[in-house]
Amino acid sequence: MHAPRTHIPRVGCAGWSIPAQHRALFGEGDSVLARYATLFSAVEINSSFYRPHQAKTYARWAGAVPAEFRFSVKMPRTISHDHRLRAVEPLLDRFLGEAGALGGKLAGFLLQLPPSLALDARIAAAFFHAYRRRSDMRLACEPRHPSWFTPSANALLAEHGVSRVAADPPRAAIGAVPGGDVEWRYWRWHGSPEVYYSDYPEARLQALADEIARIGAGRDAWVMFDNTAQGHAIANARRLQDLLAATGATAGCSDA
Repeated sequence: MHAPRTHIPRVGCAGWSIPAQHRALFGEGDSVLARYATLFSAVEINSSFYRPHQAKTYARWAGAVPAEFRFSVKMPRTISHDHRLRAVEPLLDRFLGEAGALGGKLAGFLLQLPPSLALDARIAAAFFHAYRRRSDMRLACEPRHPSWFTPSANALLAEHGVSRVAADPPRAAIGAVPGGDVEWRYWRWHGSPEVYYSDYPEARLQALADEIARIGAGRDAWVMFDNTAQGHAIANARRLQDLLAATGATAGCSDA
């Protein structure tokens, strides 16, 4: 069951580590995650891509944050990269069962595809059908092969209720804006020009705030910063919160 949504943008980071230079931005808490949640209302769990977590771990994370906080959870690489979306039903069952322990604080899932995975409409549709038989949670897909950035690919994603991530740097021009299902607008900014390392300048953040105010209105908009290598994600996310507030959107807590 989805929680009620109020269409207030959520801004956060890939993971909840807090670099020393940004500790003063956060309130007190019993854990790093609890401290992170004093400033941001959402986070991506990226560690699930590399290794499974027990249901009790997800439950502990859910218990560390306020009621209005939400998680997105990255699907395991065994599904996206090793099996390349084929014959993954047992893997889906395990993953969804574990992550489901987040309860009402689970907002949806992130599926990042390898750059080498071209769109095979039959395989993709079968995967999305398998996912939908198991979950009604939102799903954001970040494809990285050019074949996914076509009108037919966009239609396939929309048909299955799957959002296409707006990534930076984009793999194709259209990849810079959200696609697929429009109910979950999901931006992932990895750092540009140097992925994971680059700091975003004020002009880029202002343009993103303006874009969200324009096309994210009436939809659930998420922005996750992945330029964590030198701690820029925290500062960029915090600045975007202020810029969104100035547009009239409050990038804080909602029920989405």
